[in-house]
Amino acid sequence: MKGKDMDSSMEGIGMIGRRSFVAGAFAATSLAGRAMAKGAEAAPARMLFGACRSSVDDVTMMRDLGYDFWEWGASAAFDPSKDDAWWQTQKEAIAKRPLPLRSCNGFIPGNFRLTGPNADHAPALDYAETVLRRADDIGVKTVVFGSGGARNVPGDFCGKPHPDLERGVRQYAEFCRALVKRVADLKTVQIVIEPLRPNESNIINYVFQGLAICRDVKSPRLAQLADIFHMMMGGDSPSAIVDAGRLLRHVHIADYETRKFPGYDPRETARLKPYFHALASIGYTGGVSCECGWGEKCDLEKNLRKALETMRQLSSGR
Repeated sequence: MKGKDMDSSMEGIGMIGRRSFVAGAFAATSLAGRAMAKGAEAAPARMLFGACRSSVDDVTMMRDLGYDFWEWGASAAFDPSKDDAWWQTQKEAIAKRPLPLRSCNGFIPGNFRLTGPNADHAPALDYAETVLRRADDIGVKTVVFGSGGARNVPGDFCGKPHPDLERGVRQYAEFCRALVKRVADLKTVQIVIEPLRPNESNIINYVFQGLAICRDVKSPRLAQLADIFHMMMGGDSPSAIVDAGRLLRHVHIADYETRKFPGYDPRETARLKPYFHALASIGYTGGVSCECGWGEKCDLEKNLRKALETMRQLSSGR
């Protein structure tokens, strides 16, 4: 049975069970639109393709291959331990990169505790606010809130033989609620909740669980991510993408099981199709970012090209 509608109840947020896998693909809808003036055709809205790479050479290579953006680690990009003078220099360096920095991952380091008996939200909120304000300063669209180390509920929480996962989810939601209040004035950046497969996190494993938090918090600063690798490995249906609808603001992708770049094993590409059909069915035009292994450095250009070709092919419905 599928999970119940989680729209706004804290009971829904506490639900740790998973949805059953719904087989099948979704009919893709056309994303192309026509301009109003004199029969001229406007460029069709489309998904944007990026990758998690950081060196200038790699980003330049991505630009030359036709990628739209790059993604970087939040701590490296915005390091809250550094002062404003450092940030001015860093901001100028990022602006010189040949592609826009559209998204950042690795939001809250594992040395912060968001759940459990030793949860301490105050220092994590200070850290996260600095990251988000600096991200907003340069027009970053999404900061990915996976952060399994910080959010995982420690064992023997509340004196139980197993961690109190429902209470841990409530603590995570409380952190999100407090954070979006602090950054309500920001203009561009959104926090996107990333579900992680069960062997990497003991809470928020499925898209519907992240959506429950988004719908309860109800802030334009909080939205949802779909990581297709985690979805495939955890058995999360492509229908979850349809359920997310306009709350879905970023996508991560990697090949099934190997976690290599899309197209690494062409035999596995068919697994990705239902997820891309679901993205097309909601008219998704946000970022799709390769968060994956790339193989040997000497093969990087070839593999980046293959990944982009594969994503373009999937987004076209082929």
